[in-house]
Amino acid sequence: MKQPPSTRRKPPPAGTPPAASPRAASTHRSLERGLAALEAVAGATGPVTLADTARRLGLHRSTAHHLMQTLVALGYLRQDEVTRGYALTPKLHQMTGRKWSVEQLGELAQPILEMLTAATDEGSSVAAWVNGTVTIAAKRETDGPLRVVQSVGAERSIYCTAVGKAIAGWLPHAEVQAALARTTMVAHTPKTITTPEAFETELRRIRTAGYAIDDAEQHEGLRCIAMPVFCYTGEVIGSMCVVGPRHRMTHQKLQAVRAPLERCSRQLSERLGHVADAPGSR
Repeated sequence: MKQPPSTRRKPPPAGTPPAASPRAASTHRSLERGLAALEAVAGATGPVTLADTARRLGLHRSTAHHLMQTLVALGYLRQDEVTRGYALTPKLHQMTGRKWSVEQLGELAQPILEMLTAATDEGSSVAAWVNGTVTIAAKRETDGPLRVVQSVGAERSIYCTAVGKAIAGWLPHAEVQAALARTTMVAHTPKTITTPEAFETELRRIRTAGYAIDDAEQHEGLRCIAMPVFCYTGEVIGSMCVVGPRHRMTHQKLQAVRAPLERCSRQLSERLGHVADAPGSR
């Protein structure tokens, strides 16, 4: 008697991956979109808008909004309260143990410097400590005719500038000694510190005060006050300063700019994942 045809499915050939379930396919698609969104934000030169994200990923605006808000809730992105743009949080750096480059630190610092200069009516900048060098990462000059011109990418001495001394004050002693060994302590002005012993005394004062001052130590006629910037490890990664001509940056003005400088330097540190009571911090 002829047997009826079997209703059982034939097994797939060896090596064929199992078909994904609709739920798994949806999960994969969400993961791909999430990673693409992170790559888009990471590759941008500043905060990314929702409209830009939707356009780059080819998504409807509501879908992109849900995706970005999910990444915010998971701690991978932050959304600026004013511009509503999206930027990376320190979470990826914490996961990989990586630090910020000079350029990345500058991008994070620029909007904060805008606020600092607006609050103080003086120039401001952020210096990065990368590979044993103090480098200007971002700047904001005043709008008036008399201003202190700074150049992004310019290097600063660790021993005679406020941004350098503010970093050195929170570096390990061995790292400070190594930096001085690579440096010739030139007397730029009569006020310049020129010996390691005097510099160590200055660093003790800085650590006690919480800030560093350059009172015409590198250039005659300029005063600058700087505070350290920390990252998620609690290590100092740079410094932030307010700088101006000496006749305008009086001792009273130095006192007045301390509060906005501290507020802004802490804000940048927080964006780098720093917790205020982390070891080594202020």
